Amino acid sequence: MIQPFSSDLKRILQVVSRASDDVPVYLVGGAVRDHLLGVESHDLDFCLNASPIPLARRVANALNAGFFLLDEQRETVRVVVHEPDGSINYLDFARFREDSLVEDLWKRDFTINAMALPVQEDSILLQLIDPCGGLQDLRDKRLKACSDSAFEDDPVRVLRLIRFAQKLRFHIDPQTLQDARSSVPSLERVSAERKRDEIFQILESPGARVGVDLLDRLKVLPVVFPELEKLKGVKQSTPHVHDVWRHTLETVSRLEILLNVLAEDLSEQSPAGMMVAQASLWLGRYREQFHAHLNRRLNPLRLLRGLTFFCALFHDVGKPDTAFQDKEGRIRFFGHEELSASLAVSRAQALALSHDEVEHIQKVITGHMRIHWLVSEGQPPSPRAIYRFFRDLGEAGVDVCLLSLSDLWATYSHTLTQEQWVSELKVCRALLEAKWEKENILITPPVLIKGGELIRELGLQPGPLIGQTLEAIREAQVEGMVLDKQSALAFAREWINKSFPQQKEERET
Repeated sequence: MIQPFSSDLKRILQVVSRASDDVPVYLVGGAVRDHLLGVESHDLDFCLNASPIPLARRVANALNAGFFLLDEQRETVRVVVHEPDGSINYLDFARFREDSLVEDLWKRDFTINAMALPVQEDSILLQLIDPCGGLQDLRDKRLKACSDSAFEDDPVRVLRLIRFAQKLRFHIDPQTLQDARSSVPSLERVSAERKRDEIFQILESPGARVGVDLLDRLKVLPVVFPELEKLKGVKQSTPHVHDVWRHTLETVSRLEILLNVLAEDLSEQSPAGMMVAQASLWLGRYREQFHAHLNRRLNPLRLLRGLTFFCALFHDVGKPDTAFQDKEGRIRFFGHEELSASLAVSRAQALALSHDEVEHIQKVITGHMRIHWLVSEGQPPSPRAIYRFFRDLGEAGVDVCLLSLSDLWATYSHTLTQEQWVSELKVCRALLEAKWEKENILITPPVLIKGGELIRELGLQPGPLIGQTLEAIREAQVEGMVLDKQSALAFAREWINKSFPQQKEERET
């Protein structure tokens, strides 16, 4: 006997049942798995041995929901239900891919995703259809392929295996693990978009380090992120305690710890320790802002959180090609951030990320050393430095703060002192305070004067000088040197005369 569904899901199942016109309809896949695990699911897959399009239209009308034809040839339809509480339920309807439901289930990826429930008016009495033994595998916390050909039928299932192992913390059946490894080369024939979607679900989900370790263990990295293979064994001088590859993995781990502390609600399972306590002390007041930031979308399909982990993986990818040894024998990587950004952008484009996502990645990785440099100056960042930081990086500046802290922690590891850590936290606090508390003062000061007014008042000619002067005025504003239009004009006149004396001579002749 199956547990009763929640009231919202029961309502949807009743609507589907009433709209079915006595054609048997089945709830299948992840929604059944999640229900058995006691997890609420908002993605519901239905299948039937008939065209699903008429049924989906009736369901959409009954629920006042959106209707989308995803694949006309394969007759796959989506109904999008916006609930009163703001949540969204996605209902996908498809025709059997085989002659019968049981054959359809055997052709799916893993046994825990190959269970079905007949949709009936009284959902409390639903009986589980489980030809592949998925319920027992669910109880045993085991990931097992439905058939020997599961991965060859669809190689992207190798990535799905990693994602489910990471998400559910299940162990992988030995034969399934062997079959997955054997099918890794077949991932080359999977479209970039499908690989991208699975990879970013791995990066967005809790346990990103577990996901990356599994990608490495199954030898998937050379196929999806070939640039990372070159990091293995690349040595670094002190203060680094790891080679570049291990440092990269540790950066991912430290980033995950920081996000758990700074962007999520604290719980008894939240990590403890001096570094975590200090991070919470200095930056914990911005938990809501961090959470909102990481859940932003530069593309409807992906969260910023996944891009942040992508940046952590690629932030030092340029080091192997920039490494050299100086006269003292220290290994240096001058300019590695620029090359790392270039390589990351190329990989992001190969994965068909959007223009906005690619630009974000470029900014974060190019700028990931800037906070270290600000700390090295030994004093709080000036208003001008804060302004320039966000002028160049925009919203990516928040991710640079998170990556910089993770990078520092991974660099020193157990040798990191409280003084070093707090120095970095203080600079990040000053930057984030400006971003989230003083934006109109330090980052986007009000416009006091426009280019046309400068031209008229100072007798200038249109050209690059106008933009340069306006930028100088903005920097003077954040420093408190310019307060109104009159002082802006006075500042502009003096700044031009000092910076471009030839302009003064031309105006006087």
